[in-house]
Amino acid sequence: MEKNWTKGGVFKSIVFFSLPYLLSYFLQTLYGVADLFIIGQFTGSDMITAVSNGSQIMHMVTVIIVGLAMGATVTIGKAVGGDDLKGASSYIGNSVTLFLGLSVAATAVLLISVRGIVSLLSTPAEACEATVLYLIICFAGIPAVTAYNVISSIFRGLGDSKSPMYFIAIACLVNVVLDYILVGLLGMGAAGAALATTIAQTVSVIISLIFITGKKTGISLAKSDFKPDKNVMGQIMKIGVPVACQDGFIQISFIVITIIANMRGLDTAAAVGIVEKIISAAFIVPSSMLASVSALASQNIGAGRKDRADKTLFYAILISIVYGIIVAGIVELMPETVVGIFTKEAPVIMLGGQYIRGYITDCLFAGIHFCFTGYFCACGKSYIGFIHNLCSILIVRVPGSYLASVFFPETLLPMGFAAPAGSVLSIIICVAAFLILHRKNVKM
Repeated sequence: MEKNWTKGGVFKSIVFFSLPYLLSYFLQTLYGVADLFIIGQFTGSDMITAVSNGSQIMHMVTVIIVGLAMGATVTIGKAVGGDDLKGASSYIGNSVTLFLGLSVAATAVLLISVRGIVSLLSTPAEACEATVLYLIICFAGIPAVTAYNVISSIFRGLGDSKSPMYFIAIACLVNVVLDYILVGLLGMGAAGAALATTIAQTVSVIISLIFITGKKTGISLAKSDFKPDKNVMGQIMKIGVPVACQDGFIQISFIVITIIANMRGLDTAAAVGIVEKIISAAFIVPSSMLASVSALASQNIGAGRKDRADKTLFYAILISIVYGIIVAGIVELMPETVVGIFTKEAPVIMLGGQYIRGYITDCLFAGIHFCFTGYFCACGKSYIGFIHNLCSILIVRVPGSYLASVFFPETLLPMGFAAPAGSVLSIIICVAAFLILHRKNVKM
């Protein structure tokens, strides 16, 4: 049976809904972190760079899929909140059809473009072939990545954030075991890490499909629900496309920074790659708040409870701020120690320590605009998230990283501050947009 979050304490709802979501993000983040950790224990900077560069591309593909799937979460959530089970069935069926086609097309295009992508990254020569092989294997698994995220988005739209957590937990365990076998015992390097991830994702999808066929959701699906409906798909894409674009642009900015790092040499490339993975792990709470706000607020807006949607936003921001202060404080005390978990090479540890000291402050600032982005998605105005992220990237993040690299070639610390500076601009835009929306609603 679907879960309705339009009643009860708002703070309690956020905590109970977000905890499974948080664990899901944590486990999903472990995919990349485990790959990099195990690669760092058994290989050198060349394989670390191959996995970090390749996983950057795969992470971009994944967040675009997750962004598009947000359209399914929000539309299903609104239908459930408004007690429109027939509409929810239509959104579920069309989501499956839509993403099946997109995953097949994306896989074909990316496999054809793999060498061009590696060249565009300015990947150091020592890591080029390993990066190509890593991406070929990962691109072949895109249909599995898409299937998992679409199934998860459907469950979350129905108010169930626990089931996706179970799916990813099993997949994460499979991934770690296979990493040690393929990378550690068989010495397959980056290819082994990619193969472990792809197999684990496929296992996750198989388990989720078995589970969803036997779960009682209160919603029945007919063949007609899977027939492409222009209006239904249009609603899903109206919300999902801006989110996917904003997340895609964020990842493009990360890739541009990776290119800048790659041009400075293998040690810098490895250091930046490691820090990006650490930041991804640190962002699990902000990311879970974004997803939780979008899912919970959409149900409440669908039920005509905008006051609860606003409270959901404010509580989520409070949680994100407290978390950001704690994490940033801990990392600032021992940056080299944190980076040293993933590599034994002294130059990489030194450079990574410099970079993360500036970058980790973004854990605080990004959490705030993540929450606003989730709220705007629930309101059907996901384009606001696209706008503030685009401004942040083009005005601050990318130019700041480039200028810091040019004017401070001996250290990565100034380059690390580019991301939090961009997030501050995003927060300003988000607050302004929220106030404008609030005034319009009051006048109405």
